[in-house]
Amino acid sequence: MNFRFGIEHEVGFLRPDGQFADFTNTEFEEFEAMVAQLPQYADDYPQLRIGDAGIKVKRWYIEGFERFSETGTLVGCAPKGIEIRTTIHDSIEGAIAELTTSYHQLQQVAQAAGFIPALTSFNPHQLRFEPIPPLNTYEQQRRNSSPEKQTAAIPMITYGPDLNLSATGLSTAQLIECGQKLTYYSPFIIPFSYSSPFSQSSCWGGLSMRTFQRTGRRPAAMIFLEKSTDLLATQPSLTKIARLPAEIGRIEFKAFDSCGDFALYSSLLALLKGLILDTGLTGRAAIPDTALHQRSAQLGFADEEIYITAAVALTAAEKALACDRDQTKLAPLKKMLSERKSPAQTMIAQFQQRESLHQILKTAYSP
Repeated sequence: MNFRFGIEHEVGFLRPDGQFADFTNTEFEEFEAMVAQLPQYADDYPQLRIGDAGIKVKRWYIEGFERFSETGTLVGCAPKGIEIRTTIHDSIEGAIAELTTSYHQLQQVAQAAGFIPALTSFNPHQLRFEPIPPLNTYEQQRRNSSPEKQTAAIPMITYGPDLNLSATGLSTAQLIECGQKLTYYSPFIIPFSYSSPFSQSSCWGGLSMRTFQRTGRRPAAMIFLEKSTDLLATQPSLTKIARLPAEIGRIEFKAFDSCGDFALYSSLLALLKGLILDTGLTGRAAIPDTALHQRSAQLGFADEEIYITAAVALTAAEKALACDRDQTKLAPLKKMLSERKSPAQTMIAQFQQRESLHQILKTAYSP
């Protein structure tokens, strides 16, 4: 079975005045000026989707909450940050290498404008996003058109990756089952990535505010299918119609926190690949278990059930990758599990040692 890989990674920033850049203090045009300086690669298309609004033109684009007139015309976008997306690669190494290059290109442009990348998975100061002005009639109707649009305010305060895989030879039924398996095991494997221990300018008492607020209301995994007749009616969605041929058969895992060390994405992609190849694990779920995700977000591997089931999943992935060179990428996860640690615990320790919150976010990047 041949796999292909892609990564989408959201970057938050500190402003020139030291504030965390978000919808309260940053204009769309400030991020747009940075993206305008970055290159566009003609060979990226048609595998990269541009989208109806025309914002997603390059490997970098502005993440935000799009606003529309009563007639459906795009009239603005409240910004959150800048997303980097890779093209599709035949190896994990290829996807990581492109992500790293794209990050450094963005970093250089941002720093020239006075902005510094800041690693977080949840807005460290804002707890919620409220559209101003309130949604008009057209926007309210648009919001009700899908489960994800109904919760579109949540991504305005969360930051995280989409880790994308596709594999040859999987039927539609097998693809859906992969999504159900990843959804079931999500609360057990996502502590490997936790990086959002801050909320409202302090530690909130757990490891992933992103997971606590998001997963359950938003999907853990998404499967892109060719035919609308194959879609499952779930809330949040597990399946979605592919918007271009390159998306057909994509398995998209959406529940990890952001990783400042991109090598960790390499390990997580290998873990997902192993779980897809595995034939022994029996857990399946069409929608994420909200309560279990929240328990995971608070305790991580300190919770005995989370720890034990994470070990079962990691062992299954390692076994499934027995004859695959990607098996070695699981070693960092085995070490983290043995120590029962997530990246968030390092960030908490720095905060307790009176390091400033913004300094912690700024130094958490080591791609």
